[in-house]
Amino acid sequence: MRLTALLALATKVTLPPNYRYGMSRPGSQSDKRKNPPWLRRRPVAVEPISEEDWHLFCGDWVEILEGKDAGKQGKVVQVIRERNWVVLEGLNTHYRYIGKTSEYRGTMVPSEAPLLHRQVKLVDPVDRQPTEVEWKFTEAGERVRVSTRSGRIIPKPEFPRADGIIPETWIDGPKDTSVKDALERTYVPGLKTLEEEVMEAMGIQETRRHKKVYWY
Repeated sequence: MRLTALLALATKVTLPPNYRYGMSRPGSQSDKRKNPPWLRRRPVAVEPISEEDWHLFCGDWVEILEGKDAGKQGKVVQVIRERNWVVLEGLNTHYRYIGKTSEYRGTMVPSEAPLLHRQVKLVDPVDRQPTEVEWKFTEAGERVRVSTRSGRIIPKPEFPRADGIIPETWIDGPKDTSVKDALERTYVPGLKTLEEEVMEAMGIQETRRHKKVYWY
């Protein structure tokens, strides 16, 4: 495992109580522009969905039930659980301008708008029709999704990461930091300052003497 991936597991973004989740990743530059610390945005009421009732994941093939693209099927590329949103690749799009300046009018690009969890339905791989899903356990104790139309198990998709790395098949290279070395505690607390520790490590002797100061 790479050190950057290990440090990312422990990194958590502290969000304010009035934070509003959006399409951008929390802590990114685009998210900071929409949620500055001095701005108090109106809270959004979100229908609570438990872990047992949530059954959509990145890579699933779903069908849109409402909106301008109703009846079309597509792949889920982003899931935002805090808003009950799913984003489909190339569907429910709208156009927006980017790069607009005083000298350039900008460029119009398509952008996928999110859909609510209730506006899409999972597609049954048997007949390619939308179906309801319920969670069940196999004989081995594995929790799986089962279609109510055909009774077939719909496995969770293996959605690739943005960098193309598959954690299960990753092999550490000669320049990768092992988990053992990354978790090893090498820091020993002491009363010396950083400058004194650096001088001691480099073998530098302090020959200067501070001039006495009489404050009384």
